[in-house]
Amino acid sequence: MVRDGYFYGLALLAVAAVVWYTTHITVLVTVPVLLAAFFLWFFRDPARRVPAEPGLIVSPGDGKVEETDWIETTAGTRLRVTIFLNVFDVHVNRVPVGGVVTLVEHREGLFLNAMRPDSAVHNEQTLITIDAGGYEVSFKQIAGLLARRIVCNLEPGDRVERGQRMGLIKFGSRVDVLMPADVALRVKVGQRVKGGSSVLAAMPAGKI
Repeated sequence: MVRDGYFYGLALLAVAAVVWYTTHITVLVTVPVLLAAFFLWFFRDPARRVPAEPGLIVSPGDGKVEETDWIETTAGTRLRVTIFLNVFDVHVNRVPVGGVVTLVEHREGLFLNAMRPDSAVHNEQTLITIDAGGYEVSFKQIAGLLARRIVCNLEPGDRVERGQRMGLIKFGSRVDVLMPADVALRVKVGQRVKGGSSVLAAMPAGKI
């Protein structure tokens, strides 16, 4: 479990204890107890089996694939996979590829519904780029309507492993993954994926 779960959960259980001690009214105690249970569940951090095959790019988060498209960036054409995390998904984020972190850029912004296409441009977000050796993969943690805090534990120069935990986005949110245009896509719109274990795409054998 993420540390935040203990913080929120234990604080609400303390509130429940105070309410019970001062009122002995069961109904009043039920609310903070239920909220404590929700936060302890929400901040869960299950173990994941990370695929070991070379050249694979895994999902950085749990959720539903909402879009796959090719876009133009300053670095050229990229395949973008958009994943929406609802409030019931695991919100711990993981690294999609192993390599060296070359960029971590946080940008303040709005808190539009993460389902809106323009949320990728206007919402608060953190962009991370990883040099995987011969190719680069970037991904964004994008805040949503309810998400008010993005946590990223990476710094430029860090060496990371595929599937490694790297942060979280609190409550409903979105992650975008930008990959080389010639990858073999292995997911489709509407598919549910799991962070660190679901394969989004694979690099061509000659570029691994």
